Amino acid sequence: MTQTKTHTPESLERISAELEERTPQEILRWAVDEFFPDLTLACSFGGPSGMVLIAMIAEVEPRVEVFYLDTDFLFPETHQTRDRVIERYGIRPVAYTAQLTPEEQAVKYGDQLWLTNPDLCCGLRKVEPNRRALAGKRAWISGLRRDQATTRRETPVVQWVNQLEVVKVNPLVNWTEADVWSYIVRHDVPYNPLHDQGYPSVSCTHCTKPVQPGDDLRAGRWQGFDKTECGLHVDGPIPLVRGEEVTG
Repeated sequence: MTQTKTHTPESLERISAELEERTPQEILRWAVDEFFPDLTLACSFGGPSGMVLIAMIAEVEPRVEVFYLDTDFLFPETHQTRDRVIERYGIRPVAYTAQLTPEEQAVKYGDQLWLTNPDLCCGLRKVEPNRRALAGKRAWISGLRRDQATTRRETPVVQWVNQLEVVKVNPLVNWTEADVWSYIVRHDVPYNPLHDQGYPSVSCTHCTKPVQPGDDLRAGRWQGFDKTECGLHVDGPIPLVRGEEVTG
């Protein structure tokens, strides 16, 4: 299948290899040159990588759309971080929400779905809205890094996402957590204040806990479940209850 008018799976694999040693800013410039204006940057306002990407894209091409997934369960600090970004960079992030309100979700699937079926909850409140956010786009900039989780160690700089029919660009894939925080400190980049309270990874209030020093960066997510990904970065359908699916 041809991904765009100019790129195939083979060409993207070749380009990814060529970009492997480039800086994040150079990778962003390539993405802008190739795909703008059909290009969007995802930022959760809960992770430091997304904040670095916003700071960089504001210099490379501030007109690139920035979107976030408002799950209705975000921490107040996450909304505060979004507001600081708006004030600092003049970027107006676009919010995508679930098609069900929390009350409607409770009626249809039961109270505290995040405790009984977290895959379904993530599918409804993240995966499906993310699909709508990417509709009509040719490329998606994400903050994936290889050091974030074992499931991300083979992440390429550029990849084709079959389920979404979009090119995903991962400019920070070679960076470490230390690299990210060094950039934040040097450039005075806004970040979620929960990071200073033991939360290295911040998402929904119900599924995010602080971690102990030395723990895995994502150890505070979905504690008590054999779950490490919300589904946004899984190239395939996420199985849900009663035979339903939410494609990511």
